[in-house]
Amino acid sequence: MTGRSLGLRLSGSFGSLQQLAQNGGSSNPYLPRRSSKTSLIVSREKERFFSSTFRYLSRKKVGMLILAVFALLAFLTGFFTVNREDYLDSAGLPFDSRYLNKSYNLPSLAEKEALQSQSNNNSKIDKLLVCNDSTGYGDLSNASSMGDSVSAVTVLTNPCKDFAFPPPPPGDMRRIGPRPCPVCYVPVEQAVASMPKLPSHSPILKRLTYFSEENPMKTDPIGGSDFGGYPNLKLRNDSFDIQESMTVHCGFVKGCRPGYRTGFDIDVADLEVLKQFHEVIVASAIFGNYDLIQQPKNVGETSRRKVPFFMFVDEETENYLKNTSLLGSDKQVGLWRIIVVHNVPYTDSRRNGKVPKLLLHRLFPNTRYSIWIDGKLQLVVDPYQILERFLWRQNATLAISRHYRRFDVFEEAEANKAGGKYDNISIDYQIEFYKEEGLTPYTSAKLPITSDVPEGCVIIREHIPITNLFSCLWFNEVDRFTSRDQLSFSTVRDKVLAQVDWSVNMFLDCERRNFVIQAYHRDLLEQRAHLASVRRAQAPPAVITYHEKIPPKKIIVRRGKDKRPGSRRRRKVNPKNRENSFI
Repeated sequence: MTGRSLGLRLSGSFGSLQQLAQNGGSSNPYLPRRSSKTSLIVSREKERFFSSTFRYLSRKKVGMLILAVFALLAFLTGFFTVNREDYLDSAGLPFDSRYLNKSYNLPSLAEKEALQSQSNNNSKIDKLLVCNDSTGYGDLSNASSMGDSVSAVTVLTNPCKDFAFPPPPPGDMRRIGPRPCPVCYVPVEQAVASMPKLPSHSPILKRLTYFSEENPMKTDPIGGSDFGGYPNLKLRNDSFDIQESMTVHCGFVKGCRPGYRTGFDIDVADLEVLKQFHEVIVASAIFGNYDLIQQPKNVGETSRRKVPFFMFVDEETENYLKNTSLLGSDKQVGLWRIIVVHNVPYTDSRRNGKVPKLLLHRLFPNTRYSIWIDGKLQLVVDPYQILERFLWRQNATLAISRHYRRFDVFEEAEANKAGGKYDNISIDYQIEFYKEEGLTPYTSAKLPITSDVPEGCVIIREHIPITNLFSCLWFNEVDRFTSRDQLSFSTVRDKVLAQVDWSVNMFLDCERRNFVIQAYHRDLLEQRAHLASVRRAQAPPAVITYHEKIPPKKIIVRRGKDKRPGSRRRRKVNPKNRENSFI
């Protein structure tokens, strides 16, 4: 290609439709070439333009102005993105979209739903969804190491190394029933320093997700609820087959963010508080205004700064606290941070209390350790000392005290029926169901398992996948059968232990009574206070007026042995009678 043809191609690229029309629209697209003088002027103008432009951009003020423009564009982009997410939050959409992983229908449920939809016109199909694991298990170790924990731990001697369990005290007839026994705790500073930096090992199970149902429908005649779902027996049995990744029912089935339009609803501001990272929390609950709030004692300064105390209450209890001026706008009652629960899922207050008791890992997705105590208990030992004594020192991830008297589930069932804790038909059905699955009375053959019946008012645990699964399965049994969690504990524990190398630290009940004091329920306390006030209100003494005559003082005549020694008289004795008496 010659220079002439190259020049014609370049000039042709700047042609116009008008010039083509003047040429009659001929097929020759070439136009006359510009003169060399004209092209030289154009090239010099281009060089002058670029040089002046680079000289202008090299100034500091212009560079700062360009950086400011780019920063403004980045800020506006982020601002509109956040506003869009906030808009979705207000519409109630993002919680499901954030926590949803995938959705599918299980074949067994789909077949049943198809049959049900044929029999019932226009019936809704239940979609069984899978929620992402909201527990940041992988991030807990990083968050813990970034905390303000003690960086340089001084090796201290263990004061409990040579501690020997003392013999039981002698019997005291004036104090009948179980009593606390001595427990050796390390100092608070040493307990804080002994906290593990990394989460404990979770055997086999590494990832745990949860089912969510848009329209929970009952598929079995027995058990289940709209809050916990209605898993059939196949799903229940499959949940005990421990795998590396599992999806199970675990309450809150109507959504993927527990407490947000799932039943057991919590205000969004409180949900944000529960979602924060905490190494240790203490939690309790009072529903139906059943108990009085007990303030913790002997809590160290470190725990007051770092360990939050959460108390879940329903609206009835909230109204009582407000009417008695205990609860203000700060939502604090002493050390307890009050969390009000709306739209409670059950009519039974005791069953509502099982939700935070067994599902703390779902309400607190970014917490490492939790201590649960019933609402009637008063904590009297520092939380770090309790964790060190019953978890860290024992290399355990879950600890619960055993019952002080009963060790056998069958005996516990009979005691529940005798005490009217639940209706006898439901208790008998649950026990018969467990017997068919292989439940046997407790014997020494089960050692080292020391008991089948826990005293479930205190639960100490580390939030790792295996303990979270245990809590979910235990709650599912409570939701399916009776609310007496002592009856289902051993069944869930034994099924999990059959699959993985894991254990539960079942410590003595007298040790539990060392760090919590058990009070009476509110109605019984009020009844006792009323009886005491009635006894103190005695009838007023009789007032003697002036017109009444005072009865004369009665003279008591003493006779016989009651006579005073000074008034005793000697009796004259006839000499003849004396002689007769000697004869």
